[in-house]
Amino acid sequence: MPQAIKRILLLTSEFPPQPGGIGNHAWHLARSFAAAGKQVVVISDQRSAEGEEERLFDAAQDFKIIRIKRRKPMALAYLNRIRQARQAIKHTDALLLSGKFSLWLGAGLGFYFKGKKIGVLHGSELQLPRAWQRQLTRFSLQGLDERIAVSHYTRSLVKGIGEKKVLVIPNGFALPEFKANANRITPNMPLRLITVGNLTQRKGQHNIINALPLLKKHFAGVSYHMLGLPTEQKALQALGEDLGVADCLHFHGRVSETEKIKQLQAAHIFMMLSENTGVGPVEGFGIAILEANALGLPGIGSRGCGIEDAIAHGQSGLLVDAQHPEQVFEQIQKIMAAYPHFSRGAQAWAQNFSWVKIIPQYLKILEA
Repeated sequence: MPQAIKRILLLTSEFPPQPGGIGNHAWHLARSFAAAGKQVVVISDQRSAEGEEERLFDAAQDFKIIRIKRRKPMALAYLNRIRQARQAIKHTDALLLSGKFSLWLGAGLGFYFKGKKIGVLHGSELQLPRAWQRQLTRFSLQGLDERIAVSHYTRSLVKGIGEKKVLVIPNGFALPEFKANANRITPNMPLRLITVGNLTQRKGQHNIINALPLLKKHFAGVSYHMLGLPTEQKALQALGEDLGVADCLHFHGRVSETEKIKQLQAAHIFMMLSENTGVGPVEGFGIAILEANALGLPGIGSRGCGIEDAIAHGQSGLLVDAQHPEQVFEQIQKIMAAYPHFSRGAQAWAQNFSWVKIIPQYLKILEA
């Protein structure tokens, strides 16, 4: 009979309160494990300059968090993380690794740690630009006891160890404590689109902007609202000006959870036309879509990435080829013509991904 696992060390490249899907996923794992009676320790970065945001957040958690301050040269931060992890594994039954460097560090810790080692794959760590990085990742994966991909698309990116050795457990999310807006559609109400996520090429905000000239002709007063870090905002503004749709664009920047919910409740359709850039980050799943679904927003997302696991095509929303504005326009028309059907379907679909349903799958692996 396997020994009961009581103590879990979670190494993650991201963690709240800073934004990021990997961090959000890790936080929910940690708090769910703690709620299940496990002793949890998290090691992650301190990304704010003074660390006050992290200190306030960490003090409110029911588990221990060790923060590694990012400093230059970065090698110092990496060495500190290795030192802290080596100390922590002395009091650990299971090691959970999330993010590129965490996987690499887990491979090194394997020489000292004989407990269960589990890696969570989001996709980005499998599309690294340099050959040595990809080789190190493959080596790290081979040394794990279990490998969990957050989508079937992410699992398809695993090379060198075989997909059958990778389990798929989708991302979970916390159902919002806000009711869906049942009266979202009213006569003559201008179409309002929304995206939540870092403003980058991968997140695909430009693909929605490319479709706006066509949408503007058929939906008077259409607006597109972008919530997230303004990484490439200037480029998106310039694109909007070139296409004559700058008046449709609304940049909200990074917002609070309350403001995010408020903006989602005011919108009609959640847009996530992400694209793969060949190397580097990929869209492994698309948890923001499910958060919007829970509030009654149908979603439109890209084919050919992890979003295919996050949208029930024809029920919670529709999938499109992100680079074809005409297809984006047609799918928006379909949703608006049958909005109650898609809104109800979105809410029903989202229920499948609550952490209440996801976390038992992780606990089963831990206890196996």
